[in-house]
Amino acid sequence: MTFVIFVAPLLSDNAFGMVEAAAGLPDVQLAVITHDRADRLRQLQGSVAHWRVDNVMDVDQLVWAATGLAAQGGPISRMFGAYEQLQVPISHARVRLGIQGMSVEAANNFRDKARMKTLLREAGLPCARHCLATDRTAAATFAKESGFPIVVKPPAGAGAIATFRVDDLNALEQALRLTPPSADAPVLLEEFVQGEEHSFETATIDGVHVWHSLTHYYPTPLTVIKNPWIQWSVVLPREVDDAPYDDIRVAARKALDVLGMRTGLSHMEWFRRTDGSVAISEVAARPPGAQITQLMSYAHDFDVLREWMRAMIFGEFRIPERKYAAGAAFLRGQGEGRIVAVEGIDEINRELGSLIVASRSPHVGATPSSSYEGDGWVIVRHPETKVVEQAILKVVSTIRIELG
Repeated sequence: MTFVIFVAPLLSDNAFGMVEAAAGLPDVQLAVITHDRADRLRQLQGSVAHWRVDNVMDVDQLVWAATGLAAQGGPISRMFGAYEQLQVPISHARVRLGIQGMSVEAANNFRDKARMKTLLREAGLPCARHCLATDRTAAATFAKESGFPIVVKPPAGAGAIATFRVDDLNALEQALRLTPPSADAPVLLEEFVQGEEHSFETATIDGVHVWHSLTHYYPTPLTVIKNPWIQWSVVLPREVDDAPYDDIRVAARKALDVLGMRTGLSHMEWFRRTDGSVAISEVAARPPGAQITQLMSYAHDFDVLREWMRAMIFGEFRIPERKYAAGAAFLRGQGEGRIVAVEGIDEINRELGSLIVASRSPHVGATPSSSYEGDGWVIVRHPETKVVEQAILKVVSTIRIELG
């Protein structure tokens, strides 16, 4: 048996799905380090060891928990997690425990977005201009040199959290009041790239990039964060190997080599500028969010989470056949207060029922979600990308969630 430790702050639905995928693999003895109690793990078939800590971000607590689990389960073969903020602490814990996995240097390359962009630019890869500002003067100087709009974010952010588009000096000052820059806590400023935003996902085994996928965002995630009423979508086209994506395939592979990706799934945000060129925004050494993992699974009729676990534990990844395009529409409320009405779902089910493969419906009376995924979602698939795009547009323009 291969003894493996998975680390997660909380056993959310996403984290639980990953635990379930790992626990279902043959010849794997799984343990979980988390803030949560073991109650939910009892739903799984077979035994999953558990160790609760107060702070999974604390390296000493990770080492203490892993040592205790090893006393029960034997030598630890792998120790990893999907939560982006955990990548550096886990890498330090692996070093102290002598466990194979991503190096501390590589984990920092992926986690520190300013460091990442410096490495990419030094390698000749296209990415947005940036500045790591330790005070307001440096931030204002970069803004004047780069020109507005610019993006303000923490250097170790994830999922567009605490990320702002600013259009003038007054807006910059407001953003810096929310995240004041200092020598100990600098703020990352970036050129605002004009164009279409996409993602690019890659499976890598022992430094070889064996498989890839990509998506289109409608509209961009920053627009979605800034406007919580917008119903938005992600589309995974079937034609990810076609010539229009040759440039990003080359750039993405080189970027992963520069940053030190060895084994696992990665998630890259990138732009197609208005002049047709590409620009890399940032890269995460983890599976994607925003239901993209589900889209990849539905587009290929295979379980991406299970394959990610096989890659992380055994260094293996089954290359799937792409059979479909797939898309996810995210449903978000209009107004303020609780959900008082949901309209359009019956119409969508009647017109698009044969295309819908998964959904989560909003509930009247519920408090609106603060997540960018909103209060519900609909996933569709079809062999033709155009059919998926039309169906997703129909969903976001038909279903309406009223708050009051």
